[in-house]
Amino acid sequence: MSFDDEPGHGGAGPGHGDDRFSTLGGTRQTRTRLPEPAGDSYGAGRRPPRTSRSLVMVVGVVVLLIAAIAFANRGGDDTGTTPDTTARPGAAGSTAATGTKPVTGKNGSIPAGFPQTEEGAQSAAANYAVALGSTGMFNKDTRHQILDAVYTTAAAAKLKAPQDAAYSADFLKRLGLDAEGRTPPGNTFVSRTIPVGTKVQDYGTGSAKVSVWYTGLIGMSGPGSTDPVRTAWKTWTFDLQWSDNDWKIADDTQTDGPAPVPGDIAASSADAISKAVGEYGGFTYAR
Repeated sequence: MSFDDEPGHGGAGPGHGDDRFSTLGGTRQTRTRLPEPAGDSYGAGRRPPRTSRSLVMVVGVVVLLIAAIAFANRGGDDTGTTPDTTARPGAAGSTAATGTKPVTGKNGSIPAGFPQTEEGAQSAAANYAVALGSTGMFNKDTRHQILDAVYTTAAAAKLKAPQDAAYSADFLKRLGLDAEGRTPPGNTFVSRTIPVGTKVQDYGTGSAKVSVWYTGLIGMSGPGSTDPVRTAWKTWTFDLQWSDNDWKIADDTQTDGPAPVPGDIAASSADAISKAVGEYGGFTYAR
């Protein structure tokens, strides 16, 4: 119903306007009535129904039609190209996967055989960060295996002695480990690197500089632990070289952050952390 159909609006206002046969404006002037169409059961002719509802429906159909045409044009303009996700830092596409599997082989437990591309260099850097942040680094034998797998031959040979000195018995003891890097019975030692993203700083045919932003877990979970599992945020930058048909680390550096504001989630119990470490496996990281 429109305003014109209600009392008090338009041609059906209160007072004299309610009477179809009243005089105009109280002036007692008469008015001439023209013949009206045949009336309804009340004897009075009725005005044709307003078409506002029909108009709304028509407008709605037109809007839907325009939207459908726009959607069809957007979907049909597929030229097979991919959007440029490097236009601005932090764009939503910066985390998009390439869809290419990173490797088909492995060196021990470490992925190997990365392609000689920017994406391959990023995948290698992410997976090498995981290996270098694993519990295997706290035992001399497995540490040397990891160094040989991810570094160039020259870099690995140069690093072994300094790394052995860094992972000293005193350092391991502060973490709750024995001199061989073993965990006390009833405890779980946690050391994991979880890449958040990678960035190519520089790239050439046989070299690449790639940064890996990651969060890490390290500590001892168990009864009486004085070094509970905690988190860290760092950026690990690798100078990679193409060597023996794969990317290898020639040099690397680390810096703190970027670190987000800590959340307000309460820390879990030692048992819950130990259970999670045993149940949740790691990934092969691809770019």
